Amino acid sequence: MFRKQIKYYLQLGLLSLILTPLSLNATDSITTTPKAEASNPTNKYTFPIGHEYTLGEVVKESILGDVYSDPSKWQELSITNFFSKGWDKPWVSPPTGGGGAPRQGWLNAYEGVFYRLSLGVFGWKHHENNTDSYTGNLVTFTPINSRFEVKTEIPVSSNGEATNFGDFRIQARFLLSESRNFTQTFNLDFRTPTGSAVNGNDVAAIIPQYQFWANWWKGLVIRGGTGFTIPYAGEISKAGARSTFDANFSIGYYMTPHDMTPFGDMVWYLATNLNQAIDNRADSRDTAVTLSPGFRTHLGMDWYMLGTVEVPVTSSDYDYQVLFSFMKVY
Repeated sequence: MFRKQIKYYLQLGLLSLILTPLSLNATDSITTTPKAEASNPTNKYTFPIGHEYTLGEVVKESILGDVYSDPSKWQELSITNFFSKGWDKPWVSPPTGGGGAPRQGWLNAYEGVFYRLSLGVFGWKHHENNTDSYTGNLVTFTPINSRFEVKTEIPVSSNGEATNFGDFRIQARFLLSESRNFTQTFNLDFRTPTGSAVNGNDVAAIIPQYQFWANWWKGLVIRGGTGFTIPYAGEISKAGARSTFDANFSIGYYMTPHDMTPFGDMVWYLATNLNQAIDNRADSRDTAVTLSPGFRTHLGMDWYMLGTVEVPVTSSDYDYQVLFSFMKVY
């Protein structure tokens, strides 16, 4: 059984590499110093600043254009002009924060910013309901314009009983505002019942979230947010799904510059997650709190390695969970 699981995760990792556009190289966000790994010294944008974009041009430049090399194309966006500004402009990666930290994602932490990347996440949950369980997840962030992007998740779950695809998720992400130091987003996640209840899946749910990211001082980054998970269809009882209030708060510090590969953009962080049941599907309104110390490092050529260990600090049906990921930014 274990050999089959290892073989399956290797196949999933190979699939994620095939699906990732390896021919494109960039970073999550623009650095304030020259980059040794610039994806292309020639700007891929064929339109001057001030160009009136068509819808097709906006989408094409957001997905395929060089969104990293020309910071002058980035613009601050305010929540007061949410409906009138940014929708007709391609997404451009923002500069580093006021302290110089890049806008990058961490495992088990809310994002709070836009990206253009893919990552494969592999998980091992120790002693979950008296057995070990394993997960794999292919996650992709695709910006459409300066205000909107789409996130997709294709998961796989395995425990002592069966190995199945998990519940496919697609998330609409809206950028509420963005300045040099602070970004906030509103996200609407749709979970579809494509998995099996044996693995805790086969549940349809809607998950609204507010998220933020901030960097005012040196390499210190704080991020987090709140939201709700609301199951409404599928095998809710069999899968043990609950309606919950969710919250995250994470803090980390960047130690090294981007080009110091394979330890570039080295950040160590601590993510705290809270899930409070708010329904009457069970006798108790369980509260789950976990702590996830983690790291992220730039290996080179815009490949990143991430890891974390999630440790429950309240009563839980598992001892701990190890998450590990390789990420490609393009």
